[in-house]
Formats: sequence, structure tokens, C-alpha cells
Amino acid sequence: MEQFFQDSKPSTKRITKQRRLILETLRATNTHPSADELYLMVKKRLPKISLGTVYRNLEVMSELGLIQCLEFAGRQKRFDGNPKPHYHFRCINCDRIFDLDESEVEIKCKLKNSNQFQVKEYRLEILGYCKDCQQKQEGVRA
Repeated sequence: MEQFFQDSKPSTKRITKQRRLILETLRATNTHPSADELYLMVKKRLPKISLGTVYRNLEVMSELGLIQCLEFAGRQKRFDGNPKPHYHFRCINCDRIFDLDESEVEIKCKLKNSNQFQVKEYRLEILGYCKDCQQKQEGVRA
């Protein structure tokens, strides 16, 4: 983490106590929290931190590639402490987000006439029901 900040722009390379704690807290969870949820988690350890500080630092860390900002259509932004490219699954019932291993997803995509486009990144939203919600639905039907 420190190496990344050292190689970054001078205005964003400082590793403040708040930034370190926000990043550590985010990386310690796999729930993909919103900024508000993360703020409540961080506030337990740093009571004087403001919500604005959390929002600003999440944006900076996202721009630096330290974290991922997940923007699903019509939903509140969520954040992932794992900056490496990977897929996500969102349950349409409970709205939880799960990481998917690449081996769990089979996607065949061919961009026709690819000489016309230069793809920098792509986003794929996988929707369905998580295991818990499936079991609840089956219990209702029984």
C-alpha cells in the first residue's frame, strides 16, 4: 500500500490515519459496503471521523486503483477492497453483493469489428437470488 501512495501524485500520496483505517476496514470485510456503512464501521475505531472524510477518501482510493467502486444500475455505490478485476453477483432480493471467482463464470464475448474500438474496461452485472434468499423462497412455497 505504501509503495502505491509513494508512486502517486504528490497531492494524494499522504497516508493519513483516516485513509489507512478506511482502507484496512474495507479490506477486512467482504460485504461490499456503501460509504455510509463503511463510515459506521470506521467510526467505531475513530469516533471523530466525518462522513465527508470517508466519501473523499473512498473516491481518492478508487481513482488510485487501491479499491473498486461498484456502481450498479439504480443502486447506491458500494466499495470493494479487492482492486483486482473480478466479477460480482448481486442478489435481487436482499441486495447483498458477492465476489465470484473467474472459474465460476463462463462468459463468451466477441467484439465485432474490434479495430473500431479500444476497450479500456467493462462492467458486467450478474443478478439473481443468493443461496439464503433461494432457501427462504422455497420455504414460502412449501
